[in-house]
Amino acid sequence: MTVIDVNEADFEAEVVQRSREIPVVVDFWAPWCGPCRQLGPALEKAAASRDGKVVLAKIDTDQNPRVSERFGIQGIPAVKAFQDGEVIAEFVGARPSAQVEQFFDGLVPSETQLLLEAGDMQSLRKAVELDPKNIDAAFALAQLLYRDGDSAGALRLITTAPGNFRADGLAARIELEQADCNDASEAFAALDDGEIEDGLDRLLAVVAAADDNGDRARRVIVAILDELGVEHPLARETRRKLAAALY
Repeated sequence: MTVIDVNEADFEAEVVQRSREIPVVVDFWAPWCGPCRQLGPALEKAAASRDGKVVLAKIDTDQNPRVSERFGIQGIPAVKAFQDGEVIAEFVGARPSAQVEQFFDGLVPSETQLLLEAGDMQSLRKAVELDPKNIDAAFALAQLLYRDGDSAGALRLITTAPGNFRADGLAARIELEQADCNDASEAFAALDDGEIEDGLDRLLAVVAAADDNGDRARRVIVAILDELGVEHPLARETRRKLAAALY
């Protein structure tokens, strides 16, 4: 059974001891708690999608105060993951479904996560089919499509799955290529040759044009900066140049 109700009498057996065989996620909740009711379905969906490889145990904190005290529950919803008899991960408060999935992925990867890790075209197509809102899978598939010359297919995929700087940067690059922007083409040639600083400087010149292509170039730059990381010296210098070009 993927979802079970537990109490003080069976907590040791159903959670602590069972976690020595299979991960157990405990949902500390109460019927009067609005955020608990919001979080509950996401937890149940995440547990069910892992095909019996993880158990979700729900415990009413009002009816089982000693268990709540034992684990220091001060606010609900509170979620704790047990493995080998110990708490190995936890969070407090309602979370979006995507974050709940990530939490469960740390215990037992979902089928979508396993397909994403495989990384081949067939696996990524299946991952997007299973979870159309998974931006990581959509972006990874779009990258493969783009490299195979299917720019239109890549663009359709990532424009319907926003929320990722690198995906937005790829979309902007495709839009610039479709617009036949010569300056951007020279920038992309430099980037593809590993000349990152030269490519960024060329894109900054496009940004200065302050038109549609300028905004697209800005989006490509933001994607590159996201990949470089905030502490990279080139990223810091390019952010300064980008601000100057924009303002």
